[in-house]
Amino acid sequence: MKRGYVSAPGADIHYVQDGTGPDIVWIPAGDQTCDVYHEQFEALSRAYRCTCFDPRGAGETHVKSDPPWPIAAFAEDCAHLIRQVCDPPVVVVGLSLGALIVQELALSYPELIRVAIPMGTMARKTGFAHEWEAAEIGMAARGLRMPADFSVIHYAILSYPAEVLGDDELWEKVRPYVAAAYDDRDPGLLAAQWQACLEYDSLDRLPGCKVPMHVISFAEDLQTPPARGRQVAEAAGNGHFHVLPGMGHFSIFGHKPQMVTELIRQIISEQVS
Repeated sequence: MKRGYVSAPGADIHYVQDGTGPDIVWIPAGDQTCDVYHEQFEALSRAYRCTCFDPRGAGETHVKSDPPWPIAAFAEDCAHLIRQVCDPPVVVVGLSLGALIVQELALSYPELIRVAIPMGTMARKTGFAHEWEAAEIGMAARGLRMPADFSVIHYAILSYPAEVLGDDELWEKVRPYVAAAYDDRDPGLLAAQWQACLEYDSLDRLPGCKVPMHVISFAEDLQTPPARGRQVAEAAGNGHFHVLPGMGHFSIFGHKPQMVTELIRQIISEQVS
């Protein structure tokens, strides 16, 4: 496993890389760091070169300016990473915040992207999604911070389906993923990442996107319900929609990683010769 930094205009980007073969760049969700996709690295690094990085506001990436940071800035960071440590065009896979970065890469840097796979995504925040995220940002802006134990429970409900929350063994398996992201987060940095998500709007540009975009949604995802992912796929110029039953927003981590990874493998094998 290689670890290092890439210098970009806006940030010194901390990344990890492992494997050989065609490139897959994995982009974490908000509040997550580059080691979160370790199960996917283990499953795919024999056939692909896997790269992941810490997005602005999390992990060891050093940002050269204070927030706000629009999604375009996160995508620019990733584009510099791809140019310096990968052999483009690459496959990009991202969840949540990472999925918005995937969309923006496909829209703004199509020459770097072979296939885009956004998971748990939407084109713009409206309705409940907008109100919930705005309320979280507002709480942080008022200087309020959830206690770590409450934070883990709060975000677990938004991340995993009832099957997980009702099974003590499964809960103990996935709890570390939630805790790693949320139990001791700087509320200002959390708000900075989420503000970028709240303001992002790709809907009017998606019809012009010719990069193959395979949207993966999870049937029991409360944060980004499948209808929002379907809208992205249907709006994209070369969009495709997949929905996985019985899964929540974080089911790729600890719950059913093999099922999600196998779908990603199938999509890539059809697109990358």
